Amino acid sequence: MQPNQVKTADDARRIVRERNLSHIKVGVFDVDGILRGKYLARDKFFSALDSGFGFCDVVLGWDSNDQLYDNVTYTGWHTAYPDAPVRVLPSTCRELPFENGMLFFLCEFADQAEAVCPRAALRRVIDKAGKMGFSIMSAFEYEFFVFEETPHSVREKHYRNLKPISPGYFGYSVLRSSVWSDWYHDLLRQCEEMDMGIEGLHTETGAGVLEAAIRVGDALASADKAALFKTFTKVLAQRRGWMASFMAKWSKDWPGCGGHIHMSLWRDGSKKEGSAFYDAKAPHRMSDVMRSFVAGQQALMPEILAMVAPTVNSYRRLIPGFWAPTSATWGVENRTTALRVIPGSAKSQRVEYRVAAADGTSYIALAAALGSGLWGIENKLKLGEPIQGNAYDQKHPAKLDLPRTLMDAAGRLKASKAARSLFGDAFVDHYAATREWEEREFRKHVTDWELDRYFEII
Repeated sequence: MQPNQVKTADDARRIVRERNLSHIKVGVFDVDGILRGKYLARDKFFSALDSGFGFCDVVLGWDSNDQLYDNVTYTGWHTAYPDAPVRVLPSTCRELPFENGMLFFLCEFADQAEAVCPRAALRRVIDKAGKMGFSIMSAFEYEFFVFEETPHSVREKHYRNLKPISPGYFGYSVLRSSVWSDWYHDLLRQCEEMDMGIEGLHTETGAGVLEAAIRVGDALASADKAALFKTFTKVLAQRRGWMASFMAKWSKDWPGCGGHIHMSLWRDGSKKEGSAFYDAKAPHRMSDVMRSFVAGQQALMPEILAMVAPTVNSYRRLIPGFWAPTSATWGVENRTTALRVIPGSAKSQRVEYRVAAADGTSYIALAAALGSGLWGIENKLKLGEPIQGNAYDQKHPAKLDLPRTLMDAAGRLKASKAARSLFGDAFVDHYAATREWEEREFRKHVTDWELDRYFEII
């Protein structure tokens, strides 16, 4: 039996027995999109398939550096960090090619923890789309830098003078991909074997930067693939003595890293009746449904930006002239806007959500992008005219301005009635609090820039 044939708990037991595995690896993604997991003994895993298992809820109560939030109510010292119930998801079975046939399964928080679980937040938005008569297809593409460094060397260097695997600007380079073909082939092969196949892989413009476009699929599966891609690209790089970084903007000298999301709606929960976005007779082949969807994304983007730009560093990327948007604009085949409508056939008509950063959590980012679009359809929003030419050089209405800091974005999210209706009070309160914590932690530190500028002269 192959991992992609596993659909049920009985299937999961069967493949484990066939491979005579004594242990199975399981994992769940936290609010920052970090995969937290463990090995389970076979008997424990079999039991968990039926009744779940307990996972310390601290993973929903600490940050990416394992520091405990002091401003969330779901968990904390006041609850004594109990176990939260977790369900195993049999259909997410994958083989870990570098662990001699070891199987891996994704999990999802249940019961009260489900209200603040990133994957569950996306699932609720997908369910909403289903009730509206739509299914969703989506795909992620990530930009990331690769370095000839290790977790030890970057710390020894204090993250200065890092060495990318290749120098200079050289986008779409056949030279670079041929010189490092073993790395490219290993990445392509791993992604195929782990059911997160890559549609396109190339060098981007920058030193040691790549872009990978993951194959399109159903929304929840595509978010799984995106989250796993980030984790296991890092694994592959570190296993060869390198590092891959999905930081939004690691250096002022190079462009930032986007986590762009392509999406489309299909009618009646299936693709039998065709794309809900496509109208052959309409301008840019945009149906009324697509126009309202994009209008909703545009209208809510300033309110939900914290869900797609989730770190202090995310806002370093959102500057003019570096292929990232600065206002909630839309255009047709326009890479200077936050939303890029891509006209095509009924199969390929879609919108690209370009504001999302590579440092985002795929489940939360996709929930934001989809939820805001569905909100636009529900409210029958009208879409204005597309931006022509360079969006950076044009003035836009103040209502389209994006928050400039994570703290501002978190405040906008917390105050958003639309976000609360889409994602629930529990999720919005918890998530906004974690983003406020993130910026407060940043504010405790003195940067090198401040020391260079003020220490002697001011």
